[in-house]
Amino acid sequence: MLGRLASALALVLLVASPAGAYLIEVTTSVAVSDVDDQRVLQDAVMTAVDGVLKEAIAFTPTLIVLTNATVVGDRLYVRLLVADKDGERTFDELNTPPDQPENVDLKI
Repeated sequence: MLGRLASALALVLLVASPAGAYLIEVTTSVAVSDVDDQRVLQDAVMTAVDGVLKEAIAFTPTLIVLTNATVVGDRLYVRLLVADKDGERTFDELNTPPDQPENVDLKI
């Protein structure tokens, strides 16, 4: 009896546990002091982004968004939002305005 109860509880916990969503924001940078060609800069940024995706995160991204790019001194700082499939849904939900109630009477 106790074994069946433990098995049922384990099954409920396994089925009812929420899926993990990954949604991170990461900053990387590239040197821009010696860059005169836009193509060289683009290649440097792409190499930096690839490095982040291969070395800084431990999941397979389905969404990559450039959220900010700023030059400070001789470096270009690039901020990226990276999400997996579930994190992408979370990101979409965060960007969707909630339904507004028509008329709400608040009584205090």
